[in-house]
Amino acid sequence: MLLPYMQDGRIEAGCDEAGRGCLAGAVFAAAVVLPPDFKSEELNDSKQLSERKRYALRPLIEREALAWAVGVVTPEEIDRINILNASFLAMHRAVDQLKIRPDHLLIDGNRFNPYPAIPHTTVVKGDGKYLSIAAASILAKTYRDDYMNELAARFPAYHWQENKGYPTKAHREAIRQCGITPYHRKTFTLLPRQLSLFEE
Repeated sequence: MLLPYMQDGRIEAGCDEAGRGCLAGAVFAAAVVLPPDFKSEELNDSKQLSERKRYALRPLIEREALAWAVGVVTPEEIDRINILNASFLAMHRAVDQLKIRPDHLLIDGNRFNPYPAIPHTTVVKGDGKYLSIAAASILAKTYRDDYMNELAARFPAYHWQENKGYPTKAHREAIRQCGITPYHRKTFTLLPRQLSLFEE
């Protein structure tokens, strides 16, 4: 059973990201402030839920949340500042957009770049412990999946509608055969041996 909050009476925003380990596409993050009486037996870490269940829960979260927002960091930015900093920046951008300023941030994971003037707590596997982080994980995942599905229609060779940019065998084979797109993260190891990947 996931916990509704870490400290009673405090406005807490749960934050989580999606797409950190991908070879292509932006990284997405969400921040969610749930009401203290929010209840959902189905809400859980997005990785534990089916795609159908995640998309079913998204409108419930958006309707019931006191505030929610999604932040995005592009592949170009990822290459410039590295994926860890990009994940934190995506969370910052989500918090920037919240219509309610939280008193505290609950961050999934064990590291975070502090957000100005809002204290935070990092929670390892927090998306399986706190409702607000689980809600953020679902929003981040579904909005990123929407984005990758749109890109998949433009670049069908890479099977992004199935792998969402993660380093599957099919994705890497497509890189080997077709080269890279503007959405690939050039600082990542796109192939085990890069060979002449970036040659014109």
